[in-house]
Amino acid sequence: MATKIHNMSIHNLGIENDCRDIHDSWDQRSNVMVQILARRNAMERQQTRRIYKEIYGEDLVERLGTIDVEPINRALSLWMLDSHERDAVFAREALEPGDTNFKALIEIFVGRKSSQIFLIRQSYRARYKKQLDQDIINIDPPHSYQKILVALAASHKAHNADISEHIAKCDARRLYETVKDNSGAIEEAFVLEMLTKRSIPQLKLTFSCYRHIFGHNFTKDLKFRNCGEFENALRTVIKCICNPPKYFAKVLYKSIKGGESGEALKRVMLSRAEVDLDEIQRAFKGKYGIQLTEAICGRTFCDDYTDFFVALATKKAQ
Repeated sequence: MATKIHNMSIHNLGIENDCRDIHDSWDQRSNVMVQILARRNAMERQQTRRIYKEIYGEDLVERLGTIDVEPINRALSLWMLDSHERDAVFAREALEPGDTNFKALIEIFVGRKSSQIFLIRQSYRARYKKQLDQDIINIDPPHSYQKILVALAASHKAHNADISEHIAKCDARRLYETVKDNSGAIEEAFVLEMLTKRSIPQLKLTFSCYRHIFGHNFTKDLKFRNCGEFENALRTVIKCICNPPKYFAKVLYKSIKGGESGEALKRVMLSRAEVDLDEIQRAFKGKYGIQLTEAICGRTFCDDYTDFFVALATKKAQ
């Protein structure tokens, strides 16, 4: 017991020293905060936030969000949040009126467990005084992604955690019936019903069974028919469900190569850093022939921003 308490004291002392180093670095043009915060795991970051407030009487997240408008401070502020709080912020940003980022919302509803979605909804309500599901329903103008998101939201509330190979095979054969005739639109009603009633693991098994039974991916059948908005949206969702590393590798590559604002890069790096970023990096290297860290360094970012993303890319999942 004494050894455990001693180790905890040493650990807290280390975090206290981090807090002092952070406090002393506010007026310096350095990456002290990047190097300190990027290496800390989620629990340690929460301890850092708590201890910093105890010592200096201010919330570190709020301070990071208000000192100036540099992207690195915004990124660090988000990094300091619990994952469900961060996802709530990303969801709210994605729901910007007139500029809805449907893919960012899909990534949340596909990439998180139902227990996490519950916390995200709570955090969204507490932070914005609104209901996330209702804000999705109210998206205007309507979009096919919206239909899929509403179905996935319902799935997270109602699905059974157990998965069934029998159900997966039945759903796979039903899906085949919807696409075997290349003329006409896919049977949206069945697809939406399936997305509503099946968990993400169950859906992943269904698409795996489809490939096993019919010899190719369901997305291939969607690609070679007269695809409309719904089919194209569905293909993106299925890719995110079936192969997240490959999906996120493509998102990162497009963000880096496209010279965009870096929002997609920031969102993926922050949300996947402690989930499956190692797998994403392997997929990135395999598909594009370059290490993710090299690609990031090739972007025109401020040094601190680049260092932060590289630090996350080399951080081991904990």
